[in-house]
Amino acid sequence: MKEMPPRALGALAEDGGVRFRLWAPKAGRVDLLLDGAEPLPMARSADDTFEAFERVVPGLGAGARYRYRMDGGDAFPDPASRFQPEGVHGPSSVVDPRTFRWRDDGWAGVPQDRWVFYELHVGTFTPEGTFRAVIDRLDHLADLGVTCLELMPVADFPGRWNWGYDQAALYAPSRAYGTPDDLRALVDAAHARGLAVFLDVIYNHLGPDGAYAAAFAPFFTERHHTPWGAAINFDDAGSEGVRAFFIDNALYWLREFHLDGFRLDATHAILDDSETHFLDALAVAVEGLREGPRRYLVAEDHRNLNVLVRPRTRGGYGLDAVGADDFHHQVRHLTAGDTDGYYADYAGTTAAELAVTLRQGWFYDGRPSRRTGRPRGTDASGVRRAQCVICIQNHDQVGNRPAGERLHHQIPLPQYRAASALLLLAPETPLLFMGQEWAASSPFQFFTDHDGDLGPKVTEGRREEFKDFAGFHGEVPDPQDPATFERSRLDWDDLRAPAHAGTLRLYRDLLRLRPELEGPVDAVPHGDRALALRRGPHTLLVAFGGGTALPLPEGAAPVWHTEQPGYTPEPQPPAVEGGTVRFAVPGAMLVKDGGLGG
Repeated sequence: MKEMPPRALGALAEDGGVRFRLWAPKAGRVDLLLDGAEPLPMARSADDTFEAFERVVPGLGAGARYRYRMDGGDAFPDPASRFQPEGVHGPSSVVDPRTFRWRDDGWAGVPQDRWVFYELHVGTFTPEGTFRAVIDRLDHLADLGVTCLELMPVADFPGRWNWGYDQAALYAPSRAYGTPDDLRALVDAAHARGLAVFLDVIYNHLGPDGAYAAAFAPFFTERHHTPWGAAINFDDAGSEGVRAFFIDNALYWLREFHLDGFRLDATHAILDDSETHFLDALAVAVEGLREGPRRYLVAEDHRNLNVLVRPRTRGGYGLDAVGADDFHHQVRHLTAGDTDGYYADYAGTTAAELAVTLRQGWFYDGRPSRRTGRPRGTDASGVRRAQCVICIQNHDQVGNRPAGERLHHQIPLPQYRAASALLLLAPETPLLFMGQEWAASSPFQFFTDHDGDLGPKVTEGRREEFKDFAGFHGEVPDPQDPATFERSRLDWDDLRAPAHAGTLRLYRDLLRLRPELEGPVDAVPHGDRALALRRGPHTLLVAFGGGTALPLPEGAAPVWHTEQPGYTPEPQPPAVEGGTVRFAVPGAMLVKDGGLGG
């Protein structure tokens, strides 16, 4: 397949007016409908792109409202609209990005070996739920020690609130969070504090309501199917333009918002049998961007595929990192005991298996799945540990539980502190989910605000999803109930309570310790629920259960542990007795200048 060069789409503000460019191969005729003006016919190019006959429509600027009418039918918003001030079903609005005054000329980005991700949902991160309100909390994040913000999707969606994966207007920052310039101000302010900003983008499906792009072009194919229905058309008739549309979308976000990279949602659902996979083409386009510092691509993918991060010179797609779920699932089983659904592959997990994950980045490297008996995953030996993004919580692993419980809602805090220490001192790239750093009291539940028949269907689908989970009896928060959204907001007043403030202090200290841990990596299990993780001269001893004794590496001296005063109102510190460390409660201790115990 010959790639179609991406063309900038949408309403493009220029000196003297606005250029309107629409890709619409399904249309025979397209009219541009401007508020208060006669319809303007648009001219078709050979690549099925339409532009107004005058090319640049004079006398227009930022704020002008418009729609497109195809073949005399209904009027639709622009699939490449930069802003939808009245929602995804309303008219599109012209935006002029040139008027924003950036202050990040000296921004050089954050190198990959310093990445610590902090995932947040703009609408629930603060009481206000806006881009501007996130700016007011950036000092908290910089002081915490994270280096990369990961924004859950901000492309506009139907209704007042949504996780963002029901995207409808792929180029338009959601009016629920503010204006495009508010998002630019957030990125600019983050860069001023040394924080990179990654955006979660969705190139595997369109939302079920308001995604008008499919009315204009062949965005779907029946050659492949995903959990959302027909797949995005990356390899069927007309796919050249679809590929160019999504690549233009990616370059738009990077250029006009100075973003540092993307988290690519569910890349396992980007189905493409082309000679050049869409992910490969996307990586080439992003690598070719010469404006600003290097930009990065991180895949969300449960398959443990080394091809995702293998260099293109060795037959890979050339992405920079991938979410490695095995760590989360193993820790979740070792602490909370989960075995439902995909956790069945981790039932019976021991510290020995977790040690394998820590040594190589993921566990399933071609070995048989516990559920199916078939080989799962690929060889991890050529994958750098910094390319594996790990977590003990993220929006999926919290929000896709029946009641949106966080890990620390279901296990004792000493055990949570031990898991947190392992996450933040492991050699892989850690990701935190908003509020994790203080053991937030609020859940993060699944919420939507769909109109008409779609809302009740979402509610029923949510109940159906969990019907086979052990101990679940159909009691699930209604995604359509506004209270579900409100419950999911972070409560920053938590930090007035000693237990929450102590957990925050723990996370700050761990992130200050993290850069000190360098050198060769090894991990050795001790029984089923304890291990020693070595990083150069440092060794982290981790016990997921109380009453555990671990050998102290010869000649090692304790540096830090999770039961220090200040982390908890009732510390129960581990005891060093000769060559042994005894944990009265679950915990972790960092020691230095020793090897791994036998």
